[in-house]
Amino acid sequence: MICKMPSMKSTFLKTLCTHKFIPPLRNLAASSRTAVAFPGRFGDRGYSTWGSVSASRESYSPPDTRLPVVTTYDPATGRVVTRRIADGAASANIGKDVGSGSEEEGDGAGLEGVGERRVYGKVWRQNLGFGKSKKGKSKVFWVCDVCGHEDGQWWGTCRACDRVGTLKRFSVDDGGGGGGNGNRMSGFEVTENAARTWLPQKRAGEVQPLKLKDVNRGSNGTQWRIPLNGRFGDEVSRVLGGGLVPGSLVLIGGDPGIGKSTLLLQIAAMIAEGNEMVPPAPVVYVSGEESVEQISNRADRLSIETEHLYLYSSTDIEDIFDKIQVLSPRALVVDSIQTVYLNGVTGSAGGLSQLRECTSALLRFAKKTNVPVLLIGHVTKSGEIAGPRMLEHIVDVVLYLEGEKHNSHRLLRSVKNRFGTTDELGVLEMLESGLRAVVNPNEILLREDHAESEVLAGLAVSAIMDGSRTFLIEIQALCLSSSTTSRQVNGIQPSRADMIISVLVKQAGLKLQENAIFLNVVSGVTLTETAGDLAIAAAICSSFLEFPIPRGIAFIGEIGLGGELHVVPRMEKRVNTVAKLGYKKCVVPKTAEKALGGLAVAICQANVGGESNC
Repeated sequence: MICKMPSMKSTFLKTLCTHKFIPPLRNLAASSRTAVAFPGRFGDRGYSTWGSVSASRESYSPPDTRLPVVTTYDPATGRVVTRRIADGAASANIGKDVGSGSEEEGDGAGLEGVGERRVYGKVWRQNLGFGKSKKGKSKVFWVCDVCGHEDGQWWGTCRACDRVGTLKRFSVDDGGGGGGNGNRMSGFEVTENAARTWLPQKRAGEVQPLKLKDVNRGSNGTQWRIPLNGRFGDEVSRVLGGGLVPGSLVLIGGDPGIGKSTLLLQIAAMIAEGNEMVPPAPVVYVSGEESVEQISNRADRLSIETEHLYLYSSTDIEDIFDKIQVLSPRALVVDSIQTVYLNGVTGSAGGLSQLRECTSALLRFAKKTNVPVLLIGHVTKSGEIAGPRMLEHIVDVVLYLEGEKHNSHRLLRSVKNRFGTTDELGVLEMLESGLRAVVNPNEILLREDHAESEVLAGLAVSAIMDGSRTFLIEIQALCLSSSTTSRQVNGIQPSRADMIISVLVKQAGLKLQENAIFLNVVSGVTLTETAGDLAIAAAICSSFLEFPIPRGIAFIGEIGLGGELHVVPRMEKRVNTVAKLGYKKCVVPKTAEKALGGLAVAICQANVGGESNC
């Protein structure tokens, strides 16, 4: 293509004459012309100059309905404008923008076939047929991991709960590829399709609001929950609030290898076996991470021999609903929610859209069929369930299975329960035969390594509360003079330890400045409440003064900056637990004497730096 413009530089001529949006020469006639307009050295006015465009008749086909293209410089906006004009009206339409034709004054019949968008600097590729618009773009959402609020952009703080630094970035496919929006399917549609064939259908007019007193009329409240038998079942039922509620959606999270699959497999077998009050019934265990043979091997190790437990390996929600239809199970277990997907929903398994829609489908299935659904959720490095908090908002119950890899004991904790309290805690132990309940949890926290010794310096016992359960913990202290290490704590908040040591220096007169102090909580427990302050101070004094604390004495109380002792919540329940475990004396604040007068244990009142009546 040759353009004759004596007043313009050859580089600028070459750029405009070979504009990437000019139609190919094969679509132009041999005698057709393409108008290219140039600014007068980028002055205030623009002018057009027609260059000669020649095409070989042998190489190109006859012209089609595509219109010529004109590129001009608009001095008002300072941009290059590309437009198409009809043959015979090129000179009359030079300088007009590409538009809808009817909206701009002066746009006549010469602008036929023009796209609906006004484009400056380039021609809309889709309108000119130079390619298809991009599909399958990803949308970015910023989701608060505390309250689940979604926003289209990052604001620094969540505009719903005003938390700082809680917005996490998630990208979701737009769904332009494939079947488009017409093939999308929500969890509501999947559940409706799956339940339409085997659930009692009610017309819209038959569903009416009910009075509260009429909802449970004729039902036995004592048999409402599905019971779990045995000591292991009692421990799990305690955390669930008294048993498994029909139609509930339970989510269980925990670190990899902590025993989530083992826990749910044992619960599924227990529900399938039934008891004296409930006959055996089918329970389906669906795994998207293991094969049926792998699950069977674990069941053999756990000595599970029930005939009513069904195993299935699948990751398709619709396929799972279709397969369990003929069984009408009493409960459904899905391992795990991050591996299942819905065919019509965009994104891969575990993505934001898939998690939301799959969980919604399982929730509606549970509510419509009255079948409880138990889910396993993966966790992140911080110990939270993978994905936004939206997943925890949808489900009815959220349980966490906690524990250390080097320790065989597990703690089953409830962080959300719509059918009970969240103060309960289950203590389990992982053995070769599976999880079993710990009858006396204090035996795992109190070590009797020196049972033959009557005294032990630097050791004090305190009673702490976790939920509604009371545990006794041992606190060890070691004071070492002329040491290069100043202080080392394990299981105690460093700021709390510094405050207690400072109070001992100021109020009790102990010369701890030249000593290295080491503090440790036995069994790896983390002390988070203030009820152990008095035990920490007693252990430090015992080690520093080399005065052993006799056995059978426990310490309960919070230390103030003035050396005074404060009463902690549930003091009576703590002292009762101490008495049941054989302790004869308990050191508490003086203000708790009246509330604890009737207990079968000697109550001692003391202040830091003062006299004690023990």
